Amino acid sequence: MEVHVAPAAVGFAIAIPLIAWRIYSRVRRMIGRQRSRAWRHWTAAIFFPLLLAMLATASAARPASLAILAATAVVGVGLAIWGLKLTRFEKTAEGIFYTPNAHIGIALSSLLVARVLYRMYEVMTMPAVPRGGAGMQDFARSPLTLVVLGMLASYYAAYAVGVLFHRHRLRQVPGLVDVGAPQDRGVAGEGLKRDP
Repeated sequence: MEVHVAPAAVGFAIAIPLIAWRIYSRVRRMIGRQRSRAWRHWTAAIFFPLLLAMLATASAARPASLAILAATAVVGVGLAIWGLKLTRFEKTAEGIFYTPNAHIGIALSSLLVARVLYRMYEVMTMPAVPRGGAGMQDFARSPLTLVVLGMLASYYAAYAVGVLFHRHRLRQVPGLVDVGAPQDRGVAGEGLKRDP
């Protein structure tokens, strides 16, 4: 008896551990205290707008898809502004650190995980599409994908720009500084505390 394994099943069996590891590392990084590294923020501030531009180009023939992408990009920027207000920034002897809001990080990561899992389900249950077909080409134009990617890309880009702004501001202040949302309450605080 010969067993036939679908190529998609093999691909997913290989990809699932890699995807799980990347999602775990992303979630872990998004919810804890992190050292601010300028190169990482600049990379996000450049890469994610380019990703949005590529998605907009792919969606240009469909005005509804372009409108969805634009609307979710605005939502993502709004979330980034809110997230920056809830972020705690610290300048210590070891460097500049920031602690993002855990709730926003977990919510955005969950949204991405849900979309990836749903797409895996779609591909596993989709009948084989001939090479000239629409199958995978329409993935980036799907309204659900545009909602998730538009929101995430604009959030990460705007958040990175905001962290760069706060990083620059903290470098200008002499001494040790603690700015932003108190860690224990998670409420935005505007006070600037300097060590004597």
